[in-house]
Amino acid sequence: MQPQVVASDESAGDISCDVLVVGARSSSDGPTLSEPAMDVDSALDGYLTEHLTEIDFKAKFGEMASIPTMARIAARSVLVVGLGKEPTTRTVRRVSGSVARRVFERSDVALALHSSSDEAAASIEGFLLGSYTFTKYRSEPHPSKVQRLIVTGADADILERGQIYADATTYARDLINEPGEGLTPQLWAGRARELAEVNGLTIRIYEKDELAERGFGGILGVNKGSVEPPALIELRYEPEDPKGKIVLVGKGITFDSGGLSLKDPKGMETMKTDMSGGAAVCGVMSVIKKLAPRLTVIALIPATENMPGGNAIRPGDVITHYGGRTSEVLNTDAEGRLVLGDALMLGLEEEPDAIVDIATLTGGIVVALGQRATGFFANDDGLAEELNAAADEAGELMWRMPLFDEYRKDLDSEVADIKNSGPRWGSPIIAAMFLKDFVPDSVPWAHLDIAGPARSESDRDELNKGGTGVGTRTLLRWVENRARA
Repeated sequence: MQPQVVASDESAGDISCDVLVVGARSSSDGPTLSEPAMDVDSALDGYLTEHLTEIDFKAKFGEMASIPTMARIAARSVLVVGLGKEPTTRTVRRVSGSVARRVFERSDVALALHSSSDEAAASIEGFLLGSYTFTKYRSEPHPSKVQRLIVTGADADILERGQIYADATTYARDLINEPGEGLTPQLWAGRARELAEVNGLTIRIYEKDELAERGFGGILGVNKGSVEPPALIELRYEPEDPKGKIVLVGKGITFDSGGLSLKDPKGMETMKTDMSGGAAVCGVMSVIKKLAPRLTVIALIPATENMPGGNAIRPGDVITHYGGRTSEVLNTDAEGRLVLGDALMLGLEEEPDAIVDIATLTGGIVVALGQRATGFFANDDGLAEELNAAADEAGELMWRMPLFDEYRKDLDSEVADIKNSGPRWGSPIIAAMFLKDFVPDSVPWAHLDIAGPARSESDRDELNKGGTGVGTRTLLRWVENRARA
């Protein structure tokens, strides 16, 4: 359970709580206390500064020092947190996640790390995300005992905003962390129906028979080796008098064995997270009604397993996508682009102002950018700038990658319109070029490859080991910004 989040207009030293969290910046002259920290230091007759000097506290990013108050202020203890040299909204969000794990055994926690409304919302996001633990299959209760999170100097809108963004991300994380048997395509469709009912969204599920009747060969081809039937999930938010329309497409491979191009067993257990793109899109839709942007937002999640089997798609087979394009399948483990091709074609029928897909698509992007950054591609500079700004505001690292037209020839097929795999080198670009083939240049399109940051191997900042929900907050911010433009 998440803690109750409440605002306080009291000065930091007057807040009754188990632990009061304040910040300090590092500088060549030693730590510089924030205004709330200075208030506490004054109430403690300089003891805070004295103690920090004794322990040689530098206020480096993430450095923490716990100090008892000896009942001289309302808080029972003070936690001073280093924010580094130049604190930012992202800094505050990250360190708040670490704070959540530091104080998880306390009941009432007061946060006074921020110096702006954006930082206040970020501190709430970070704390709630840092508190997250996936406990569905555990017998012991959630480890965090925090019952109340008190945020200084924040109004109701700020509290709500921070919670909404955290809720969207934790919704995505809950989907990602499910084992493959706990989130088959049909079970995911059931969850999507619940999401739509709770949030007043329109939903349509394309079942296997309809997918076959309408020619969704990418989804059906990938699904051939699985006993679990596929589902194409469509969620729709339509406000009154919308000022535009966007489509979000999220890869929904609920378990990826690689098919007949079987993956190495080492690490295959993490392939339950190969639907992280679809989870991020669902996370967006789980809170879209609360944010109420004046945009029609349509989410498409092509959901299927990719399994070996007697009927599995073979290397060399040719599939016909929705809309009529054909793909020669050279590598059955390059399946994400096949299902995305179908969904992109369906999304284009909506005549959107922009279409964005998000997927754990290539290992090559992890080689290029590491495990913390998303690589993204766009056919439109304006859309690229919008997404860059949204990622920066959301605190998610993202880097634009090139779309080189000459790489397209590496996907030329002798028997089909395109083949699904090319040379090893530059694989993220080649995968993006495959998707670009489905979208006319007249439609602004972007592809987010989240293969690196979709999963964290350890607890770090606002991230927890397992699915991260990356991309959820960036897409939310993009939708909000676009609606306000």
